[in-house]
Amino acid sequence: MRNVLIVEDDDGIAEALEQALTVHGYATCIAGTGAAALEQLDDAALVLLDLGLPDLAGHEVCRQIRERSCVPVIALSGRADELDRVMALHMGADDFVAKPFGRYELMARIQAVFRRSGDCPWHDGAAAAHRPVPGPGPVHDHDPAPAPAQTDEGERADEHGAGADRAGGILRAGPLSLDRRARKVYLDGTEVRITRKEFELLAMLLEEPGTVMERQDIMARVWDENWFGSTRTLDVHVGSLRSKLGSNDWIEAARGVGYRLTVPQPQPQPQPQPQAS
Repeated sequence: MRNVLIVEDDDGIAEALEQALTVHGYATCIAGTGAAALEQLDDAALVLLDLGLPDLAGHEVCRQIRERSCVPVIALSGRADELDRVMALHMGADDFVAKPFGRYELMARIQAVFRRSGDCPWHDGAAAAHRPVPGPGPVHDHDPAPAPAQTDEGERADEHGAGADRAGGILRAGPLSLDRRARKVYLDGTEVRITRKEFELLAMLLEEPGTVMERQDIMARVWDENWFGSTRTLDVHVGSLRSKLGSNDWIEAARGVGYRLTVPQPQPQPQPQPQAS
C-alpha cells in the first residue's frame, strides 16, 4: 500500500485528506510542520505539501525534499497566482493544486503523478508491488435536485409568491424565474446571465424561498460533499448573484448558519408634486 505524507498545519484539512486517501486505498501519515515532514520523508511514496507552513516556507521544504529524494510532490496552496505556481514547480513540485479543491480532482492528480514517476529508480519497487488505485467513475458537480411532488393544479405557490411549474421545470419567486431545462434565469421577463455554479446555487435557494439553507448543505450539493478548504467561495458566489439580480435583498444571510432567498419589497414610487398655479 502506497504511503502518502500529508504536510498540512490545519488539522481539519489534514484529517479530511487522510479520510479521502484511506477510502481510495492509500496509507497516510501527517506532518504539521516542514521539519516534521523532512523527518518522515523516507517512508513516503508521495508528498502532499501545503505551502503555508508555520516553521519553514513551503517552497523551501519542497527544495530540500528534492535535494534528498525524487519522491513525487504535489503542492497545495490557497494562493493560486502564477508566481506561486511557477515557484513551486521550479523548487521541484510535480504538480500544483489550488485550494479549495474537490476530492476526485485530487485523486486523479495523485494517480497521474504516480504514472509519470513510474520510471524513477527510487520507486520502481513500489510501482511493481502496488497497482494504481482504480479511478472513480464519472463525477458530477452536483446531484440533480429532487422535483417536488405534483399538485392537482400542477403548480405550487407560497407566501413569497414562489411557484414550481412541474411540467416545465420552472421555479419562481415574485418576478424571478429559473428554467431548469433551458438553464436560464429571468427577472421581470429579462434574462439574467449567470455562471453554472450560480445557477445551481440559485436553483437550490428557489426550491424553498424563505427557508434558510445551511452552508454545509449548499457546499455539499452545489460543489462537492468532499470539498476541501474554505467555504469563502460560497460567499463570493452569493455576492455575485446579488449584484446580477440588482439587489442584496434577494439573498439574505442568516449569520453563522447559511442563506435564504427572499423577494424584495417594491420600493414606493415618489408622488409627483402638484404644480404651483
